Amino acid sequence: MTTAFRFDLHATDGRARTGVIHTPRGAIRTPAFMPVGTAATVKAMLPESVRATGADILLGNTYHLMLRPTAERIARLGGLHRFMGWDRPILTDSGGFQVMSLASLRKMTEEGVRFSSHIDGSKHMLSPERSMEIQRLLGSDIVMAFDECTSFPADEATARASMELSMRWARRSRDAFGDRPGHALFGIMQGSVYPDQRAESAAALRAIGFDGYAVGGLAVGEGQETMFSVLDYAPDLLPSDRPRYLMGVGKPDDIVGAVERGIDMMDCVLPSRSGRTGQAFTRRGVVNIKNARHMDDPRPLDEACTCPACRGYSRAYLHHVFRAQEIISSMLLTWHNLHYYQELMSGLRSAIAGGRLSAFVAEFHAQRAQGDIEPL
Repeated sequence: MTTAFRFDLHATDGRARTGVIHTPRGAIRTPAFMPVGTAATVKAMLPESVRATGADILLGNTYHLMLRPTAERIARLGGLHRFMGWDRPILTDSGGFQVMSLASLRKMTEEGVRFSSHIDGSKHMLSPERSMEIQRLLGSDIVMAFDECTSFPADEATARASMELSMRWARRSRDAFGDRPGHALFGIMQGSVYPDQRAESAAALRAIGFDGYAVGGLAVGEGQETMFSVLDYAPDLLPSDRPRYLMGVGKPDDIVGAVERGIDMMDCVLPSRSGRTGQAFTRRGVVNIKNARHMDDPRPLDEACTCPACRGYSRAYLHHVFRAQEIISSMLLTWHNLHYYQELMSGLRSAIAGGRLSAFVAEFHAQRAQGDIEPL
């Protein structure tokens, strides 16, 4: 018998929540950070290495996978889990954000978006129905409704037109998704920075009915203060018995602030992308391993970290392999960053469960304020 998708809320501390999302492919502990596997890989990582950092779920990208190698090919080869060697849950985005940000010569209508591939210029149509079909072919466990990610800044009229289109597309996504036991469909709230529009969007999504709900249209350049001002009210507009997902977030302090405001799931390319550009996230802030100060430093990136980069290698070595453009640099720094992010999530879950969140958050900010260890 297929395990039903369900969300169990275990504890709250203020507005922060901790619980478990149950899926047929395994449990997802919340708050959860989802590493991004854009093209069926978390760059520079083996799937088992991603799992070893503590990740329960990965994110795959509808837009990139529909273009290459195609959803139809992945389906013929047994689905995305088998294709990429990851047997735990996968969430796929709807493709809407990438169509808006990457595709050229795009034309949006009520039907959907016609666009030219950024890879080879080939012509494609992405609609709510096609997005649901692609995500079904991929076999993802959590499917995102097709929406338009409202750009920022947007005046009220522009934001409203965008939000209302996304709500019509949400209904079509729900209808096209159908009845798929063990798989979940999440709706996406829009409305930019306008509380009344956020409330209308949330009401429309609740009326349609989804297995989980995302807060969309943030982390699009509005800045942390504005993002937090929306999160001060937006998550509470969504059903408390369903997971709440903040898309595309973020930096460690973004994540902590979002969790404090009731968010259960997040994703971001930042830990892996930063790893490839020589940036390491540590308890004391970001370390730029490319800087000359690390050239003769025998100490690890972070004395308290248990990842392979910190257990086995010095700052001097990490500086050298980054400067030499060796592949191991991306591997070690990405592993470290993903480990740091998952350790942060584990700490948040424990603090919420123990009613210690405010102390945890205060310590988090105090450590970061110290800055990196002194040079030798």
